[in-house]
Amino acid sequence: MPSVTKRHASTRRTSSGRAACLPRSQRSGASGTQVAELEDQLKSVEADLERKALFVPNLPLPELPDGDASHNAIVRTWGEPAPRGGKPHWEIGAALGILDLERGAKLAGSGFPVFVGAGAKLVRGLINFMLDLHTREHGYVEVEPPFVVKRETMEGTGQLPKLEDDAYKTAPDDLFLVPTAEVPVTNLHRDEILDGTRLPLGYTAYTPCFRREAGAAGRDTRGLLRVHQFDKVELVRFARPAESAAEHERMTTHAEAVLQRLELPYRIALLAAGDLGFASAKTYDLEVWAPGVGQWLEVSSSSTFTDFQARRAHIRFRAAPGAKPELVHTLNASGVALPRTIAALLETHQQADGSVTIPRALAPYVGMERLGPPLPPPAASSSGAP
Repeated sequence: MPSVTKRHASTRRTSSGRAACLPRSQRSGASGTQVAELEDQLKSVEADLERKALFVPNLPLPELPDGDASHNAIVRTWGEPAPRGGKPHWEIGAALGILDLERGAKLAGSGFPVFVGAGAKLVRGLINFMLDLHTREHGYVEVEPPFVVKRETMEGTGQLPKLEDDAYKTAPDDLFLVPTAEVPVTNLHRDEILDGTRLPLGYTAYTPCFRREAGAAGRDTRGLLRVHQFDKVELVRFARPAESAAEHERMTTHAEAVLQRLELPYRIALLAAGDLGFASAKTYDLEVWAPGVGQWLEVSSSSTFTDFQARRAHIRFRAAPGAKPELVHTLNASGVALPRTIAALLETHQQADGSVTIPRALAPYVGMERLGPPLPPPAASSSGAP
């Protein structure tokens, strides 16, 4: 046993001696090569961890109910829902000549509605009404963002990589059609350090939204209940962490104001932890009552993401000059989405004569107080005159 130990010691001395005999430049070169190899390995491990971390969802806030959607809690209601019954919105829209689902399907497939005549005016009027409300009364800055975005932009807000199958994208550019204005507007401040004295910041934007809704086939697909392209006005806020809870409640009332002005009864549901979206820490769903289909229809989700999106998109703020940068909190809400809002509007305000009254706040934007059936074509002249 002692001889083995002596032999090992002799080997160590010999090896050490050989290394010592190498020129200093060769010894440092060998060490530098090893360091470079280790650094490459470390970068590979870090990149792999970052890719995997992109699939980890946000953590729900502790005040949320546990469980799935069956545990969502109604926190308040507004207005008196009409009794269930009456025509559904797709029949009303067809009778008024304002909604053409068949030609939309001919152009692009199901889920791509066409609004015609007064229907197109209704869409345009709703968008302008909402933007004016949020900019003039709620203090938001209006933004007109691109309707396509880069992959890293979708990653910043949490749509990618988990939800890539729901996105429309272009080739070979690898650009994505926006599923919501939340994506480009939140990323306006990607890789920036904001001035904390200017917080909170609020932006509103209109965009068309594009969603494949993969896996949703057969679910509420009649009329405007589930579509692949739709118009939406979005609200996005940036806040200090200590103020984000209050900002969430405030932003939710901004979305509620739209429904109140449109005279649409609604309720607000606090989502249970198991029903949250991937990036959300807390969400309120605003649901309007549609008597024709007899359903509560979600027209807005109002969410706080705490620092989840800011961490992915590297959005920070300084509380004071020279202070250490901190992650900002991001929030957004639909303010609101149009298809189901239009469905509820037609079904709630339909009249016995087949017309639909326009809410007082919206009428100036549409240019009429009532939607009526299209006029019949003029009768042919019997005089033979040209």
